[in-house]
Amino acid sequence: MSLAIQKFNRKSRPNRGQLYGYPREGEFDPQPPGDIYIKRLEQFRAKMDTAGTEAAIILKPENRAYLSGFDGSAGMLLITRNSALLLVDFRYIEQAKHQAPYFQVIQYSQPLSETLRTVFLDLNLETVSFEQDYVTWEQYEIWANKLGDLVEFIPLPDLTQKLRMLKGPEEIELVRQAASIADQAFLEILPLLRAGISERDLAVELEYAMRRRGAQGMAFETIVASGPRASYPHGTATERTLQTGDLVIIDFGAVYQGYCSDCTRTVCIGLPTPKQQEVYNLVQKAQDVALKAISPGITAAEVDAIARQVISEQGYGENFGHSLGHGVGRLVHEEPTLGGKDQTILKAGMVVTVEPGVYLPGWGGVRIEELVLVTDVGCEILTHCRKGLTITSERGGP
Repeated sequence: MSLAIQKFNRKSRPNRGQLYGYPREGEFDPQPPGDIYIKRLEQFRAKMDTAGTEAAIILKPENRAYLSGFDGSAGMLLITRNSALLLVDFRYIEQAKHQAPYFQVIQYSQPLSETLRTVFLDLNLETVSFEQDYVTWEQYEIWANKLGDLVEFIPLPDLTQKLRMLKGPEEIELVRQAASIADQAFLEILPLLRAGISERDLAVELEYAMRRRGAQGMAFETIVASGPRASYPHGTATERTLQTGDLVIIDFGAVYQGYCSDCTRTVCIGLPTPKQQEVYNLVQKAQDVALKAISPGITAAEVDAIARQVISEQGYGENFGHSLGHGVGRLVHEEPTLGGKDQTILKAGMVVTVEPGVYLPGWGGVRIEELVLVTDVGCEILTHCRKGLTITSERGGP
C-alpha cells in the first residue's frame, strides 16, 4: 500500500500515533534490509545528540535529498529522535511518496506556519534547530513571529555536510557515471577546438554532448576561457573566438542522478610556445606530486602545501591563488577543501578534486583538474578524458 498522506487543518487534528515516526508495516513496499536512508537517519540523529538538539528542520535541497531521497525543488524535513517528516505541497505528493518511503509525508497549505504549529504541538517540541548558513533572516523572523510562542528556534551548523564527505558505494558509482559522461562528451567536441569557434559555442556543444549522454544537468556553468582570458580562473564563456596560439581552459562537469563531476583541461590552439609548455609542465608536475601524496591520514592542508611548494619554487606562487581542490558529491563544491586552513584528515570514501593552476594577467593561464576517490591505499582517478597541451592542432581535433 502507498504511504497515506493527510492534509493538516485546525478542524481535523490527526492521531499522533498515525503520524509520526517511521510508517507502520505494510504502509509502503518493503525496502531492502540496511537501506541507505535508514543508516543516514541514524547517523544524522547521532549528530543531533552530540549537538544537543531536540528537532532539526532541513531545507537545503542537497541535504534533503541525501537524508530522505526526495529531490523535489521544494520541501522541508523535520527530524527528531523518533520522527521523520517530509512536508511538501500538492505538487510533490506523489513524488515524495515514491522517493522517501522512510519519511511520513505531510501535505501542507499556505501558510506553512499553520501546519508547523500543529506538528510542533503534536510532537511536544520546545526547541527546533535550523541550518544557520541557509535560512535567511527574513525566514527566521517569520518563524519567530508566528511560532515563537510555541518553540525556540536555534541556529545550528550544517550537521549533514560532514556525513556527506564520506561517500558510500552507491554514491561513488553515481559520481563515476557523471565523470564518464563528461569524459565522453569532451572527446566528442575535440574536433571543434580550432581557431574561429567562439567560447560560447564550444561551451554549448560540450553541454549538449553531456546532455545527450544522460546528464540531467550541468554541475556548474561551463568555463571556457581563451587567450588572455585564460588568466581568469572562473572565466565563463563569451563570444570571443579562439585564435591560433591561444591557451584555452575548459572546466566542465555533469550531474547524474543528483551527483556531480568536475574536470578541467587546458589546450593550445596550434603549437605551444616554450613558455606555454613550461607553465603547463609545471602545473602537471604539481598535480602529479599531490596525487601521489593523497592517502588516508594526510590532511587536506598538507596536500595543498605539497602542490603549492612545487609551483612556488619556480616563482609562480603568487599566481596560484586558489585552493588545490574541494570535495564533490551532491554539490560540485563540498567539504573538505584542499586548502591551507582545512585540517580535515582524508579518509577512504572521500571524493575530491586536484586542480593546481597558474594564471598570468594579460598572458593566459593553465589549470589541470582531476576528480579522485580516496582509497585505502592512495587515490583513484575518476576523470579519464584525454589531456595534454598539444591535444589540438590549428585545424582542430586530436
